[in-house]
Amino acid sequence: MTKRDPVGFLKAEYEELVRNNLDWKHRRLESASDPVCIVDGKEVIMMCSNNYLNLSTHPHVVKRGLEAMEKFGAGSGSVRAIAGNMALHEELERKLAEFKEQEAVMITQTGFAANAGVIPQLASSSEDVIISDELNHGSIIDGVRLTKAQRGRDFIYPHSDMGGLEKCLQNAEKVNARRILVITDGVFSMDGDMAKLDEIQKLAEQYGAIIYVDDAHGDGVLGRNKSGKGIVDHYALQGKVHVEMNTFSKAMGTIGGAITGSQDLVNFCRNKTRTYLLSGSHPPAVAGASIGAIEVLMNKDGKFEPRVKMLLDNCDYFKKRIIEIGFTHEITAAAAKTPTGITPIICGENDKAKAMSNLLYEDGIFALPIVFPMVPKGTARIRVMMTAKLTKEHLDTALASFERNGKKLGIL
Repeated sequence: MTKRDPVGFLKAEYEELVRNNLDWKHRRLESASDPVCIVDGKEVIMMCSNNYLNLSTHPHVVKRGLEAMEKFGAGSGSVRAIAGNMALHEELERKLAEFKEQEAVMITQTGFAANAGVIPQLASSSEDVIISDELNHGSIIDGVRLTKAQRGRDFIYPHSDMGGLEKCLQNAEKVNARRILVITDGVFSMDGDMAKLDEIQKLAEQYGAIIYVDDAHGDGVLGRNKSGKGIVDHYALQGKVHVEMNTFSKAMGTIGGAITGSQDLVNFCRNKTRTYLLSGSHPPAVAGASIGAIEVLMNKDGKFEPRVKMLLDNCDYFKKRIIEIGFTHEITAAAAKTPTGITPIICGENDKAKAMSNLLYEDGIFALPIVFPMVPKGTARIRVMMTAKLTKEHLDTALASFERNGKKLGIL
């Protein structure tokens, strides 16, 4: 019998990643996630955080978290279905539903847990079909893989191609699908563009399909009148988009996910979603801080800064200037036309993007590279994430560094 090393693949596969320069090398954040922070001992301007509104250190958010922890302790002690359903959790759900102008909310431990848990329940049969945008987030892809539904080439449409979507819907009709579930990101995390949710809604309604939108990067950013209510509000589609997946880990500055929509949806999900039913509920400090973040966004008494406006003003300034500098790749140009917090600055090959990131860090700018296989070959990029409290001076410093190093590397 041949002696086997049952875990030898662990080292071998990691070393293969290292040889191909595809391993993640973590830098260490040594301060709060503020516009200027300490990374690996160096003071830098933070330009790769999802903390879009800088709410993670907002005094009201921190105060609400501390108050909750002092009253309810460090942990809930259970899953919500048994003994871990706290008044805080129900208050958070009510607040988010009110903010979103929706009937009901079910909070989950993370956005990933929402996608991985809910998608398999909505399309639980081999008679069901799931239709996806080709650039959907990995958590959506993993949620789809956990289903028994039909998916694959006939049901994946080219990015934001509405003709392609309609063809997929027609394919679903041909197989006489029991349920059709159309899933899209609201804001695509790598390219920074928005789904054509208004057109998706019309097509889905025509074919009797369920619409599921993952609005992780739209929450707190998009919305009519700079409300931050997300992409559903941006298109005024409350009540017409069946499932909205939200997160607290980005613009809200905390952590957690949520499923938002009708009371029927929440009743269904609360009783069928295993990632919800079998995971401990939110720690009180997190739930309390998340309530505080929503209160800042709702800003009913007008006492808080208009952080969504501040964010969007920064986005507009930075995106216009980065194009003027000469970063005009079609992906960068498309993102520059959208009111999202993401600007992908295309550098080309992996080595160029990694070199750019290192040079930016030397200049005191913390912005990380996104490389193949996370993005297509030839589109390695620096993904800039804008935040509300960055000053024009910060932005000008970053822009000057991008221009100088873009020329040095032959990108410009």
